[in-house]
Amino acid sequence: SSAFRLALIQLQISSVKSDNVTRACSFIREAATQGAKIVSLPECFNSPYGTKYFPEYAEKIPGESTQKLSEVAKECSIYLIGVKGSIPEEDAGKLYNTCAVFGPDGTLLAKYRKIHLFDIDVPGKITFQESETLSPGDSFSTFDTPYCRVGLGICYDMRFAELAQIYAQRGCQLLVYPGAFNLTTGPAHWELLQRSRAVDNQVYVATASPARDDKASYVAWGHSTVVNPWGEVLAKAGTEEAIVYSDIDLKKLAEIRQQMPVFRQKRSDLYAVEMKKP
Repeated sequence: SSAFRLALIQLQISSVKSDNVTRACSFIREAATQGAKIVSLPECFNSPYGTKYFPEYAEKIPGESTQKLSEVAKECSIYLIGVKGSIPEEDAGKLYNTCAVFGPDGTLLAKYRKIHLFDIDVPGKITFQESETLSPGDSFSTFDTPYCRVGLGICYDMRFAELAQIYAQRGCQLLVYPGAFNLTTGPAHWELLQRSRAVDNQVYVATASPARDDKASYVAWGHSTVVNPWGEVLAKAGTEEAIVYSDIDLKKLAEIRQQMPVFRQKRSDLYAVEMKKP
């Protein structure tokens, strides 16, 4: 099929991990009843966002939270993107911001560890250092569905155009970035970056954010969004808890690439973007 429904779950995150997981599964079931074939949870869906929370909420993969995701993906027969730092993942004494993908049979299809850590200092507005507790990943991750190939990034990764370019070179037609931009970076760059990556690479781009909680130590921007390859915003949430649906039309993508064949027009004799093996 050249069309399928995508759902982004903008979840209100609490400090109780089990409640977050239970609520996430409830929303996943609701999305599936509305015809969603690929569903994404937001960054840090099972944990408040913050370096002090990552060690406390971290799990191995497979683990408690991912087992629940596996079960609900199989129950609903969907592709499920569940980001644990998306899920803070513990492995060999290190912590990673990790995204796990489960197929309609419940199997783990892909695991992506955030490559670019969110270490920033905007004087008077926000200072945040993910590297205080997290280690960076060192590989890209894609997964195949009957509809298209999907490329994964997490939040800050969206600022690095090379990642999206390589995913497009590898045949991805949809890029999914679970993320949690804040009240400084969100209004400035959240939608701008999504539209830029979509237009640059003639792909669909989707971002799943937590709902906004003004009482949290880190306040997420919200506004989970889907953008088409022409840079048009197809669907966008507000700040509240919500499910965002968008029907992804791959015929539209093919038409745009035919009308404006930028991939064929790249000057590979002059420049190239390549992934180096770790």
